[in-house]
Amino acid sequence: MNAIETVALTKRYPNGRGCSDVSITVKEGEAFGFLGPNGAGKSTYVKMLVGLIFPTEGRASLFGEPAGSVAARRMIGYLPELYRYQEWLSGDEVVRLHAKLAGLGGEETKRRVPELLDQVGIGLRSKDRVKNYSKGMQQRLGLACALVGDPRILFLDEPSSAMDPIGRAEVRKLLYDLKAQGKTIFLNSHLMEDVEAICDRVALLNNGIVLQQGRVEDVLQQRLVWTIRVGGFEPQLLEWLRTESGLAIKLAASRLDGSAVLEVELESEEQAGWLNRVFVDQGMTLYESAKMRTKLEEWFVTELAGKSHRGEKA
Repeated sequence: MNAIETVALTKRYPNGRGCSDVSITVKEGEAFGFLGPNGAGKSTYVKMLVGLIFPTEGRASLFGEPAGSVAARRMIGYLPELYRYQEWLSGDEVVRLHAKLAGLGGEETKRRVPELLDQVGIGLRSKDRVKNYSKGMQQRLGLACALVGDPRILFLDEPSSAMDPIGRAEVRKLLYDLKAQGKTIFLNSHLMEDVEAICDRVALLNNGIVLQQGRVEDVLQQRLVWTIRVGGFEPQLLEWLRTESGLAIKLAASRLDGSAVLEVELESEEQAGWLNRVFVDQGMTLYESAKMRTKLEEWFVTELAGKSHRGEKA
């Protein structure tokens, strides 16, 4: 079943920002990464899905219910990028308030709130006032608030941007667990390693338009890059190899043992075999030849190279 479906979803602003004709489908239980530079329109799109703003054109639904309807809102948890909580309340009180807003009963609130505070890593500080929380702790608090209603869909806008590496790893583990429970996760993040680790599919937005979308494993294999380690390599051979092969070959590293690591972008595995044979024919020792998995961050930069973007949040 589709958890999220948008058809030509559009929001136009007088200043030209927003997003245009965004058509995306997210299946139930899937983790979906929504990527793009600042000003791409990502937050605008998410705000339409959670019902905070209305589209100019197009339609959106959550589990078949119109986005923004009461039925749709009951199924979501949302952590916005710009989160603010009552600083005079304790963390425990903030989550209890959100539990009441979500319609939880007294006994369920009493059980669920401490569990969530422990789950997001602030259980020991739950009685402290929010004004004494760091930005990372407030972000953890926001996660607890987003989860308190046991949502079917979790919308997260930069959920660990204020956290240190330990905090990000803990949030990543939490998202793994939620995904294993069958939760649908819509992740808007600039932390590519988190998106790559968690998400099944991604979409890339720029200037309000989807440039590309697909499975993470597919977009990462669009560039076939090989790393080759050889012995007996002489630097002057590099230009000869480029001319002879017509390939973009880069010297990635030279090692003390006299070996060199080369990176080369190929069109097929047959080219890799041919290149390996060239090294051997030239008297070099072939130690290793392996396909590199392109990192999502590299794919992101490559896809946006040479393209203008608005540079401000939309």
